[in-house]
Amino acid sequence: MSQTRIYVPLNSARLRELNERRTLAESPLAAFAVTSRLERSMPTGDEEEWEYAALCDALEAASWLREKQDAKRVVAAADVEADWVKAGGEASAPSAVEVTESLPLPRIVSFHIDESPGADGAEDLLWYDATELDEVTRLV
Repeated sequence: MSQTRIYVPLNSARLRELNERRTLAESPLAAFAVTSRLERSMPTGDEEEWEYAALCDALEAASWLREKQDAKRVVAAADVEADWVKAGGEASAPSAVEVTESLPLPRIVSFHIDESPGADGAEDLLWYDATELDEVTRLV
């Protein structure tokens, strides 16, 4: 079965939940991915540009999830079964999707976190492997 890369915006509470339970049990789970709608909105783009756009949409969503304005944003990248992913609402970002299953930690491949608290761009993101969840949780 094919897999889809998704980007899930998180805040410190959701990170702690993931660290303690080893899963994000909320369903549907709001996420972002390369969708046909995103591809149509960027017709000259390629897979790498579309992936980056989905990541940036997840970062924007993570901004709204911050408990404090000067908190760091965190996005988890995960590979899930394609049939777990449903298109988001028409009024949302073109990459918005819903994940219909719980997201277990082994599906997460990496974390992307702001280098500086309160950041709002994507220029200074730090990359952490999924095995570094304890460190990511500590940084947020």
